[in-house]
Amino acid sequence: MTQEITVDIDDDEGPRFATITDDAVERLRRAIGVPIADTVEPWCYEATRDNIRHYAHGIGDDNPLWCDPEYANTGPYGTLIAPPSFVFALSRILSGYVGGLPGIHAMWAGADLHWHQPIRRGTEVNTKAWLKDLIEHQTRFAGRAFRQIYHVELSSSTGELLCEGDSWCFRTERDTARLSGTKYDEAKSRPPARYSEEDLREIFSRYDDEVVRGSQPRYFEDVQVGDRLPTMVKGPMTVTGFIAYAQGWGGLYIRANKLAYKQMSKHPGLGIPNRFGIPDVPERVHWEDEFARAVGTPGAYDYGPERCSWLIHQLTNWIGDDGFVVKHSSQIRHHNVVGDWIRIEGSVTAVDHDGGDGATVTVTQRAYNQHDELSASGTGVVRLPRRRRG
Repeated sequence: MTQEITVDIDDDEGPRFATITDDAVERLRRAIGVPIADTVEPWCYEATRDNIRHYAHGIGDDNPLWCDPEYANTGPYGTLIAPPSFVFALSRILSGYVGGLPGIHAMWAGADLHWHQPIRRGTEVNTKAWLKDLIEHQTRFAGRAFRQIYHVELSSSTGELLCEGDSWCFRTERDTARLSGTKYDEAKSRPPARYSEEDLREIFSRYDDEVVRGSQPRYFEDVQVGDRLPTMVKGPMTVTGFIAYAQGWGGLYIRANKLAYKQMSKHPGLGIPNRFGIPDVPERVHWEDEFARAVGTPGAYDYGPERCSWLIHQLTNWIGDDGFVVKHSSQIRHHNVVGDWIRIEGSVTAVDHDGGDGATVTVTQRAYNQHDELSASGTGVVRLPRRRRG
């Protein structure tokens, strides 16, 4: 990997980081379609009671179907199951730790996922992955950028396919984003967010009103195009919240002492000196404003898979224990920085009586921050139970 050297990252004069080279892009293209034999160790190999609960709590989800064994034992699966987005804890590649283009920033930007069955407590998971495509883009954030798409398959230890799909990161030059990017000009000019007690009461009242449908079935026959899902809120964003997600999801670079040293010794370009001159990891964009601004964003920001998980959380609250998330596609549109809060809106856009997955409902989702900027969009396909007849 390319060695990176930085100085005072509040100084905007001169380049400090690696650039995208044609040679590096060509080497990466040669990896398209090649199975990845040496995948990075996942955060979780197994869906244990604790792993499931830690992930659910990391996204602010207290659904008893994944958090309360006594409740789940009486439910439709007879045991705890993991929230659908738990798949991000089972594969580093699915959750955005991509190879190639050393020293180039990676930002998780979306996924297109298909679940075949729930992940039950005790399931051991194996993965297959390969680079699917590499697409060049011109962006307002950082000019020339590459969308790096991976395909991942997750199966049980007995060979049953659990989930498959694509996820992608945008690879961007940090200096170009900081010095020339225009996407966040308005956001960077705003004063830091401040909340009054009245502001917080308004946001927190929505948490009080959040409904987990649970054991009360939502029947397919009762759903119509145009139905709106209850608006879900997340935030206001704090570094504590981002760390809570990292605890459940498992940041690859969050390592301490000897293990941090060994990782950065193996990948010399990984460690980027902080203001103390100590090599530290690029993942600190999620808790360090200073470095987040150095890569072109307004401040420390949330994780991409975290936001995808929030969209799916809205669906699982709405469908109840007997529903099942079949597919979900998400796109990240705008960083959520510390101090932001978002509202997630969803509405039914299709019902399918005769689809191959049975009685399915399509929900279109859009998440906005407090400035009405589009934070993320999503489309979910959920399977709902039918009413018994006769």
